[in-house]
Order: sequence, then C-alpha cells, then structure tokens
Amino acid sequence: MGSALFLSFIGSLIICMALIPVLSTSAIRLWFIDLPRERHAHREPIAKVGGIAFAAATFIAVLVWAPKESFLLSSLLGGAVIMLFGVWDDRVGLDYRVKFVGQVAAAVIAMSVVGVRWSSMPFFDEALLPAWIAVPLTLVVIVAVTNAVNLSDGLDGLAGGLSLISFTGLAYLAYQVNEPLLILLIVSVLGGVLGFLRFNTYPARVFMGDAGSQFLGYYLAIAAILLTDAHHTAYSPLLALFIWGVPLLDTVGVMGQRWLEGRSPFVGDRNHLHHKLLTFGLTHGQAVTAIYLVHGLMVSCAYLLRWQSDAVLLATYLLYAGAVLLLFVRRHEPVESSSGLLLSLSRQAVSNPSRRQVLSDWPLNLLYVGVPLYLVWSITVPREIPAEGGVIAGCLALAVIGSLLTRYALSWVVRAALYIGSICLLYYGEAFPRIPPINVLTPMNLGIVALAVLVVLAVRLAEDERFQLTPLDALIACLAVVMPFLPEITIGSVPIGSLTAKSVVLFFAFELLLYMRSSAVIRLGVVLLVMSGGIMWRAWSP
Repeated sequence: MGSALFLSFIGSLIICMALIPVLSTSAIRLWFIDLPRERHAHREPIAKVGGIAFAAATFIAVLVWAPKESFLLSSLLGGAVIMLFGVWDDRVGLDYRVKFVGQVAAAVIAMSVVGVRWSSMPFFDEALLPAWIAVPLTLVVIVAVTNAVNLSDGLDGLAGGLSLISFTGLAYLAYQVNEPLLILLIVSVLGGVLGFLRFNTYPARVFMGDAGSQFLGYYLAIAAILLTDAHHTAYSPLLALFIWGVPLLDTVGVMGQRWLEGRSPFVGDRNHLHHKLLTFGLTHGQAVTAIYLVHGLMVSCAYLLRWQSDAVLLATYLLYAGAVLLLFVRRHEPVESSSGLLLSLSRQAVSNPSRRQVLSDWPLNLLYVGVPLYLVWSITVPREIPAEGGVIAGCLALAVIGSLLTRYALSWVVRAALYIGSICLLYYGEAFPRIPPINVLTPMNLGIVALAVLVVLAVRLAEDERFQLTPLDALIACLAVVMPFLPEITIGSVPIGSLTAKSVVLFFAFELLLYMRSSAVIRLGVVLLVMSGGIMWRAWSP
C-alpha cells in the first residue's frame, strides 16, 4: 500500500503538470477561456483548463496505481459526472439550474453506488438517522459543499489552496483511523491539486474553471462524510464542518446577505470574503494568505479536537463561524490597496542609495553549487531503486531533452522534472537505505539542513524586487515545519514528515536558482539528465 500511495501522488502530480501546458495551447480554439468581467480580479483572458488537468490526473492515478477495489472505481463515476457538467459549463456557461441537475446526479451516484450516507447524529452517539432523513440530508450536503468550493474560486490560488489544506487534513485523519482506500483517493487528488497550484498562484497562468472547483467540492464532501460516518469511524460528524471551513462559511454569509437584502441568493456579486478583505486594503497575496491562515486553523482544530465531546466541537465551531460571518454583517467602505503604498516605499528605497540593502550573493552562489552536488549524491544513497523508478526517470529525461532541444516550456519542464525527480530520490533513499540510519544526523540530513540555511539566507539577503514569496510558498513552508512534529505518519517505512520537510527545502532552492539565475535552467537541466541516467542505471542494472 505504501508504494501505491507514493506512486498515486507522484503520478497525479506528473500528469497534471504535463497536461496543463498541452491543454492551455488548445484553450482559445476550444473556447475554454475566462474573459475579464466585473466581478473578476484578472484583466486578461486566461485559460480555464486546470480543473480538467487535475481531474484527469486523479482518474489516471487511481486507475493505474491504486488497487482495483470497488470503492475506488465507483467513486470515480460521480467525479466524472461532476467534471463533465463542469466542462460543459466552462464551455458554454450553463444556467444554474442545469448545473444543479449535474450536482444532484453526481450526489445520487455517490449515495447509491459508493454508499456515501451521512447517518450519524451529533450528541447522539448510538442513534442513526433513518434513511428517509439521511438520504435527502446527504444529497443537500454534497450539493452545498460542491457549490461552496465553486463560489470560493475568486482569487488566484484561493480555491486550490483551501482544498489542499482540507484534503491534507482529511488524509491525516483517515490515516489515524486506518482507512487506506480513502487515503489513496485523497492523495491522488492532492497530487493533481499541488501540480495545478504551480500554475495558479498569483499571477495565475491557468484557472481551474467550474470543472475543477466543482470536482474538488464534490470530493471534499464525500470524503468528509465517509470519514465522519458512524459506519466507518468513531469521528464526530461535526468535524466535517471544520474540514469544509471557510468555503462553507463564506457561502452561508454571502447567500444570507443577498437574501436579507431581497436579492436572489444565486446572482453573483462582490460580497464574498475575499472581496471584503480586498476592500480593507489588503493586496491579493495578503488576502489569500489571511484566508489560508483562518482555514488552516479550522482544519487544525479538526485534528486537535477529534476526540473531544460534541459540545466542545460545536462551541469552537460557533466561535469561528461568528467571527467570519461578522464580516458579512458590517458594511465597509473601499480602502485604497496597500499595494500602492508598498510600491511607493519600494521605489523610494531604490531611489535612495543610502537606504538600499546591499545584496550579498554568497548564499546563492553556494546553492548554485550545492544543489547539483546534493542531487547527484542522492543517487548513491539507496541500496536499490525499483524498476518503476527507472521508468519515471526515463520519462523525465525525455521531457528535459525535448525541452532543451526545442526550448518549448523549458523552464516549466525543468522545474517539474526537478520536483518529481527529487521526491523520488528522497523517497528511495528513505525506503531502501544503503546503511541503516543510527540517528537523525545522517550525511543526507545534514546536507539538507545546510541547504535550508542557505535558502533562508538567500531569501533574507535578496532584494524584494528579485524574489518574493507567494501565498503558496508560505503554505508549503508551513506544512514543512508542521509535518515532522505530527505523530508518525509513514508510507510503508518512510516517515512522511521528514520526506515533506526535505522536499520543501529542495523546492525552495530550485525556485531561488531558477528565478534569480538565468543560467540555472540549463545547468539544472543537465544535472537532471545526469540524475535520470544514474537512476535508470541503478534501477535496471543487473
């Protein structure tokens, strides 16, 4: 099962990142384009094919690498229905009633084929809801959460990042109660979403569209219901409210405000939570980061309070809900964005040499040498590399060679190959160590610590205009800090916490080099070819 988890995640990540550039080139011809409108933050047409990419990646990962269990296969059927209706909507712009038909159809499939049923009752542990209540309740909940995530897709990286946080929390809760099939489904979605977010972080190059937001909402709904149903685990159904977090509260708040003002709840406006934060004067990145923080705290509560009484869960949730919904009660006048102030301060600092920070390049120079050495050194660490590792390395090598020869999407191909190849090497080094580690102070761990220090120094000493952290970077860095301190989670024998932390350090090092050194793309492309060749030789040599 450990190998299936790893391959499902990596496979979904690879497929999504490979599909997005291909689909983007056909987006204009097929009219999968999001044009700027009054309620939208972007000012230029952008392809909305990200949802198709990570949905397809999820399906392929489950079908190829996951066990052929009826639960997993049947769960794809409802996802396919919701995605097809979303694609139809992205293409022609459906009336909300037609969208509702698709959502109901997918929910009915989840209930009848997969067996999703919300039959538990808070405060009544032994009581189960009768079918005539559980069935319509489950239908309403699935449709509501599907629409909640759909409505939260208003800023670059927002819906994808919130879904990433929720699915991470779901995976960890499922791991705690030993639900391996549910974990497999969740990590397949996670890989695709993470691959998509590299293209969707502000300023976004690709949107997920309705196909993506409804797909994510649908699976967030059924995964949370399955995890909190009394037939599967002992978790309280109230935990699902924390998992759905900000998107659900935002939907309740904005629809309630429309209803109180005598307007249709289904007619869009600029009263969503992210719009309100922008009127406070927050920049795009600050607004997304603030919402990430609130949502992350709610999902963390789902874990921290998982064995608490329903009274404690309900009281905590009501506190969060009251704080968020208060924003919809108060009226706010638009405030000039702080981005203008920050820009003026930045220009003042640049124009005044006495206030400019002198750039020190020595940490970046050491990274320029240290990262390639670490990657090549990592090839020798595993005692053995499985045959599928050679296949992955061969595919990465072909992609890099093609991009080096044609210069087509060179930066993104090298970046994707670095992510995937480094994760594989780190995983094989942990899963098949040549020398069993006696303690954590192994040469590989010391090397990654040294790279982490150089990354921090390089970011700290860099001028603001040369490198800026995005909300996604902050989210990934937070996960890297938190994961090693969680109770032991493993894929097979490999601790997820340490693997995540090491991967994030390398990812930040890659981003620094690719962003701040123009020659790094070619150098890292050559290093990737050497690394891929070494992996293939280790995997296939007798």
